[in-house]
Amino acid sequence: MQECIGIKLARFPQYYQSRCQRKNTIIDERGSFAVTSPYPGPLGALLKSLKKLPARIALSGDVLPLKEDKAKSLAEKLQEVIVSEQKAIKEFTYTVSGVLSSSASSTSRSDNLQGLLGENERYTVYRFKTRSCTFIDGNGGTFDVNVEDLETSKADPLAQFSAKIIDGINRSKARRTALMLFCFVFKDANAKDAYVTSIDSKGFDVLAKVTSPALKDGIGDHQWKEFRFVFKNEAKDVEMFFSQLVEMEEEVINKVSTSSGLN
Repeated sequence: MQECIGIKLARFPQYYQSRCQRKNTIIDERGSFAVTSPYPGPLGALLKSLKKLPARIALSGDVLPLKEDKAKSLAEKLQEVIVSEQKAIKEFTYTVSGVLSSSASSTSRSDNLQGLLGENERYTVYRFKTRSCTFIDGNGGTFDVNVEDLETSKADPLAQFSAKIIDGINRSKARRTALMLFCFVFKDANAKDAYVTSIDSKGFDVLAKVTSPALKDGIGDHQWKEFRFVFKNEAKDVEMFFSQLVEMEEEVINKVSTSSGLN
C-alpha cells in the first residue's frame, strides 16, 4: 500500500508546501483534508491481496491559519517532542531496539519532524478544527465519534512507534510463530499463519489464517480471522509492551511443552 496524503485547501491560496509534500497532495475547491497511513512490509501485501482496508477515521471541519506567535510556539513543542523521542530510542533495551531496527522503515517520526523544522523554506501553518468524526472499521461499518471526546482524548503512549513495532514483529519468523501459538492457547484456534495488525497500551490485534468449518466432504478450508489479545496490565510505554509480550510468549511455550510432554 502506498502512502497517500491528500490536502485540499483551495480556500486558502496562500497555503505553501515543500516539493516533497506536493507529490502526495490533491487540491480542489472543497477544502477537505485526508491522510492515510500505509502498512509496511508483509502486512501491507497481505491486506492488499485480501482487498481488506484497515480501520480508519473520516474528519470534516475547517482549516484555519495560525498566527505567527502560535506557529512559533508549535515549532518549539515539536522540537521538544523530537528531543524526547530521540532520548527514548537511545534508552531502549536490546529487545526493543532489535524489533525497531528490523522494520523496513528506516526513519523515525523524530527524523521526519527534524527534517521539517530544518527546512530553509518558509511554511504557513494551519489548524484543522474538527466538526465531525466518523470511525470506519475494517468491514466498512461506520460509527459517529463525539467531537468533544475526540478533542479531550490523548494519544496512546505507543502511537509514535506503533508502525515500526508492527512491521518489526511481522518480519520475525519466531514472533509470528508465537502469534500462532497465542491463537491456539488463548483462542482455541489452529492458526497456519498470523500477523499483528495494530497495537496499543491495552493489547494488540492479530489477523490469523485459521481452519474454517469443515465442508460437506469433511475437508476444511482456511480463512483469515481477527483476534484481540489483552494485556494483564496496561502498557505505559514501549518497554512495558514488550515485557508483557515476552511473558505471553514464554507462557504459551510452557503450556504447549507441558501438554505435549516435552517438559
